[in-house]
Amino acid sequence: MRKGRHLWENRFSKQRLILAAVAAVVCVGGIIHGIHTGLGTWSTDPEAETEEETIAVIETIPEEELEEMRLQEQFDDITSEYGTLGIVSVDGYINVRKEPDSVDMTNIIGQLSDGAACDILEEDGEWAHIRSGGIEGWAASRYILTGEDAVAKGRENLAERVIIDEPVLNIRSAPEIDPANVVGKARQGERYVLIEEEGDWARIEADFSDTLDEAWLKVNGDDGSVNAHVAMALDEARKLDLRQMALTQYDNIVLAYTDGYINVREEPKDDGIKNICGKFVKGCGGDLLDTVENESGTWYKIKSGPVTGWVSAKYCLTGQSAKDTALDYAVLTAFVNVDALNVRAEPSLDAKVWTSITKNQAYEVITQFDGWVEINLDSEDADDKAFISTRDNNVEVRYGLPEAMEYYPAVEAANAAAAYRNSIVNYACQFIGNPYVWGGTSLTKGCDCSGFTQSVMAHFGISLPRVSRAQAKSGQKVTSDQMKPGDLVFYANKSGTINHVGIYIGNGQVVNAASRRAGIKIYRWNYRTPVAIRNVIGP
Repeated sequence: MRKGRHLWENRFSKQRLILAAVAAVVCVGGIIHGIHTGLGTWSTDPEAETEEETIAVIETIPEEELEEMRLQEQFDDITSEYGTLGIVSVDGYINVRKEPDSVDMTNIIGQLSDGAACDILEEDGEWAHIRSGGIEGWAASRYILTGEDAVAKGRENLAERVIIDEPVLNIRSAPEIDPANVVGKARQGERYVLIEEEGDWARIEADFSDTLDEAWLKVNGDDGSVNAHVAMALDEARKLDLRQMALTQYDNIVLAYTDGYINVREEPKDDGIKNICGKFVKGCGGDLLDTVENESGTWYKIKSGPVTGWVSAKYCLTGQSAKDTALDYAVLTAFVNVDALNVRAEPSLDAKVWTSITKNQAYEVITQFDGWVEINLDSEDADDKAFISTRDNNVEVRYGLPEAMEYYPAVEAANAAAAYRNSIVNYACQFIGNPYVWGGTSLTKGCDCSGFTQSVMAHFGISLPRVSRAQAKSGQKVTSDQMKPGDLVFYANKSGTINHVGIYIGNGQVVNAASRRAGIKIYRWNYRTPVAIRNVIGP
């Protein structure tokens, strides 16, 4: 650890720098005329003809200039390891692919961020065959600087970095071991800019997050092992191992494996609806934190997405069986990092913005391009394309598992009207995890979004039209600040036509028949921009 951090003290000492500089001077007739360092030329006394006299002159150079010389020589040594140096210049990142194909999202094997270095092996039209971060593949050449431009940008990005040695290392919000403070995963070979060292911990720049400026890595294990080392380095590619990446999000994976869903509870006991704090749907993944045995069986304490609580072990998989099965449920997902992100009809900043999506929501990726992804917004219109920009850390795209959803059943009501609404909400949420079927109206065998709302309301004697556009004309219009559990929330396609509906359940959430992939699911009520809210229940 210390060896890497103080590399320049060992390899780039003042004496070594001076001797290297002396060896590089231009001598004419035995007289040393000057030293060119790449940062400027210092002239020596033309009468100084001996090496000792030249060294004495060089030692008069200010320390800050010598430090720049040290950094330049470090940069030269580092970049000498690249055959043809390439430096990425882009807002955000570009993809590294197995083959030069920008449409096939399954061939993405890594990402290169702005300022990252690569070795260009060959160029073929719009593509560069590169090697970086232990991976070899193809990247869009228009975003890669070469020659003097690469040297200039690379020199700006030279920094002291933490380089990961372990297969996976938790990134934490504080320098302490706590399951609750894990904010990401660092993988072998990845590089993070070092801010400072503190004992066995390294504080790093959180370039992977829009909400954190800094984070922590435990670089030395309690057993004396070395998890990461520090060295002056350029950034390089970060690997993406497709679906296997989903598994590295968890230290000790637990997988929901039952039809429908599992209730997540605040305590390891079944107390009806009183202690429910979330829903753990089939295929959802989480970290197994603890296990207890009691009179009602075996319970697992899990952390999955925003939910921490207890689930019945008999409905879950752990260990290798969980890892093997999880790969069937992993899907390429866009995780939004900003409060609001524009959705466009085409992958261009000039294209129409037709809705926006919200922070901490995950969206299935349909297609991925450099700088853009097309996401699934649960639209029933085949031509309803939804593109979001991946630049500026707006969104993280990776394979992931679905995770638990927060859900607190309505258990109390101030009056009969509120109790009635609560009963509608609790009834609707019984069907979470059931399938989506276009045109369907069965809450158990399958329904679409308007079939879901129609069937739920029919159970309480409330009649609704069949399609969402017509349902949006039912009842009374309400505003978001007036919205109550049981009200219907409507969403539109890119043409402004209503094509989706869900039921508001309180706590800023809707339950809806989302898509063929998701089935009946809970989302944030503004996971895409609502266009109408209707009260079809009454006071």
